[in-house]
Amino acid sequence: MNKIYPSASDALRDLLKDGQTLAVGGFGLCGIPEALIAAVKDIGVQNLTAISNNAGVDGFGLGILLESRQVKKMIASYVGENKEFERQFLAGELQLEFTPQGTLAEKLRAGGCGIPAFFTKTGVGTLVAEGKDIREFDGENYVLERSLISDVSLVKAWKADRSGNLVYRYTARNFNPVVAMAGKVTVAEVEEIVENGELDPDQIHTPGIYVSRLVLNAHPEKRIEQRTLTETKV
Repeated sequence: MNKIYPSASDALRDLLKDGQTLAVGGFGLCGIPEALIAAVKDIGVQNLTAISNNAGVDGFGLGILLESRQVKKMIASYVGENKEFERQFLAGELQLEFTPQGTLAEKLRAGGCGIPAFFTKTGVGTLVAEGKDIREFDGENYVLERSLISDVSLVKAWKADRSGNLVYRYTARNFNPVVAMAGKVTVAEVEEIVENGELDPDQIHTPGIYVSRLVLNAHPEKRIEQRTLTETKV
C-alpha cells in the first residue's frame, strides 16, 4: 500500500467535504502541518469544525482558515494570539467549545482508544462544566467529558517511513500523537521519508497503523510565534 502522495492537495482533495470535523496537531505554531492547512484553504471546503490546541495566528496556521471563513466552530484550549478569531467570536460569527488543555488532550487520546467518555475534576464548578453530567466519587465531584473523533486528522512529523510510522522532533511532538490517534483518516506532513526498516522501532512515536497518507514537505517555514532578541553589545 502506497501512503505517499505527491502534494498536500492530492492527499486531501478526495477526503475533504463541507461540514467535516478536522483535528489539527501543533502547539502555537510549533509542529503545525503548514502545507496541509494551506491545502484545506485552497480546496475550499466550508462549515468546518476544527479541533486544535490553538487557532494559529493571523495569516498563518489555522488563522488562514478563519480569515477565509471556512471554520464555523473551534474546539480549542488557547486562542489568545488570533485577532480575527477574537473578532469573529465576539461578533457571534464563530462557535467556540473552550476546553482545558489537559482535558482536550485526553478527549483526543480517549477517542483514539475507543473510549467514548471519561470523568475528570478539571472544570468542575466553572463554565466548562455547564450542562454536563456531574458525579461524585470518593467524596469528590467529577465532570463527564465526551471523547473526540475527527473525520480527518492533520499532523506534522519530522520523519516517516513508507509505512507511515512517525517520529516527531523535540517539542513539535506536542498534540500531534493524540491528534493522529483520533482521526478516522490521518494525513501526516513530514520533512523526510525513509525506507521501511530504517527507523529504530523504539524511537517511533506514532505507529503507521494510525496514518493513512503521507506528504513530504522538506522545507517548512516553521514560524516562531513570539520571538524576543537581546541586543549584543560589542
